[in-house]
Amino acid sequence: MTSADDFIIQLIQDKKLVSAGALQSAKAELQSAQTPPEELDTKTIDLLVERKYTTYEDIIKALSEEFSMPVIDLSDLRIDDDIKKMIPKEEAEKYGVMPIAVVDGQLIVAISDPLDLNAADDIGHLAGLPVDTRLATPAAIKKAIDEHYGVSSYGGMFDGLDADAPGSGVKLSGLATGNEEGISAEEAPIIRYVHKLITEAVRRRASDIHLEPLEKRFRVRYRIDGVLIEVENPPKRLQPSIISRLKLMANISIAEKRIPQDGRIQIAYEKKDIDLRVSSLPTVYGESIVMRILDKEGLRLGLPELGFFSDDQAVFERIVSMPDGIFLVTGPTGSGKSTTLYSAINYLNHPDTKIITVEDPVEYQMSGVNQVQVKREVGMTFAAALRSMLRRAPNIIMVGEISDLETADIAINASLTGHMVFSTLHTNDAAGAVTRLVDIGVKPFLVSASLRAVLAQRLVRKNCTACKEHYMPDTKVLQALGINEIDAAGMDFQHGAGCPKCNGIGYKGRMGLFEMFVVNEELQQMVYEGRTLVELRQKARDLGMRTMREDGVRKVSSGLTTPDEVLKVTMNESD
Repeated sequence: MTSADDFIIQLIQDKKLVSAGALQSAKAELQSAQTPPEELDTKTIDLLVERKYTTYEDIIKALSEEFSMPVIDLSDLRIDDDIKKMIPKEEAEKYGVMPIAVVDGQLIVAISDPLDLNAADDIGHLAGLPVDTRLATPAAIKKAIDEHYGVSSYGGMFDGLDADAPGSGVKLSGLATGNEEGISAEEAPIIRYVHKLITEAVRRRASDIHLEPLEKRFRVRYRIDGVLIEVENPPKRLQPSIISRLKLMANISIAEKRIPQDGRIQIAYEKKDIDLRVSSLPTVYGESIVMRILDKEGLRLGLPELGFFSDDQAVFERIVSMPDGIFLVTGPTGSGKSTTLYSAINYLNHPDTKIITVEDPVEYQMSGVNQVQVKREVGMTFAAALRSMLRRAPNIIMVGEISDLETADIAINASLTGHMVFSTLHTNDAAGAVTRLVDIGVKPFLVSASLRAVLAQRLVRKNCTACKEHYMPDTKVLQALGINEIDAAGMDFQHGAGCPKCNGIGYKGRMGLFEMFVVNEELQQMVYEGRTLVELRQKARDLGMRTMREDGVRKVSSGLTTPDEVLKVTMNESD
């Protein structure tokens, strides 16, 4: 871990962080594996942490007490570009430090090794300022460097690599890779760069690729598990060529740079079909490109993989299997509403059931489902498509979104004439869907007669299963979640320590937090009477509805996610 690991081993013994037996066992195991003597101390510490005898956090705390050096939390930093220019990324990675800020003429730097005096001296010389050090774990420093400088340390992602090289597992259907005849020497590097950009995003499970022209640089970011992470940026001078290449692949006009455009790219990755929905937008410094990565494997996710516990899953399956009515999924953009509805349709997609969807856009193409793309420029709106769909005797109808009275009226009429209708709505909670429909202009008696249930949801990151470990959250965090000390004692709190499988982040994948508002006779009567949102919500709570915050607490207590993730996306009842 540090330049003087023998000192750390002695320190953690003195602090009683590990027993003498655990230390002897770790050393014996490594010696039997013929570990070189110069690596023995370092690997002993790593093995003790891996076997959960101690943690890097505990070691850093012990070093903090020994050297009277404060520990710093790097998880929520905001670092100016001027600070990063003082210490280039290569030097930050070389010395294992993260520059933070300049305060009173001193450069504040996070380090993991207080014994490495040369590193502090070299960093101070490079910045031209005296250095004031703080302590953080090696994983936290690496994560901060990746987030704030960009992840070029993943092995030179774009160094002329061929996307279709053996072992890459990726073929970009029908597209040149940069090695074909007829492609000029100038074009080939751009083509390889773009292919590697896409394949690396797919490999790292990114949901979006953002290419953003700024004044002096061309920024590239991946959205992984809902968090934007900057990767190695290409030179600004290559911006026009990269944008043109992507537009060509997406079959959108290269000549048109004044208006937004949309297109698609299809790829095959490890025998899976993946679509990229490409959107270009003119900005002050050039065209910005966003590519949404649509993995069709997500359609086959079971309800437990979405985040449903068995009791919620049983309610969900019962609601979506009803013969008629409306089932709504609510939440902000990016909360997984479409994935939940697609999973419901996949659950109900049988040869004896006719399903028609109207979407804008059609994100996933599903076998056995009639899917209609909205085209407003030719009059194919949600309402127009719905009218036509009803003449085709479907059992189940999915409407991408209800956002106006005309669409809402037709959807409700469809539900009252023997169809099951699925749709989405933008509200903060489940009960809010009722008042939203009334605000649009739907009569309360129609809402009460047609609405079967509303599912509100948010997405949180899941703990990495390869490196998650037990811990006890801060008391303030537990109080924010409404967890008292007695309840906390019986809960299994876990968080990810950071490992190669999760790129040192501690999270891998996402899951839903859910709030199911099921409309029974009592609630139907209240909706008919025009009761307030507060009254509807309180009645649903009295009838057993669990809020998203409460569902989050269940998942925290099961070790599936962390309290911080739940607090970020949910509201307290008193908020």
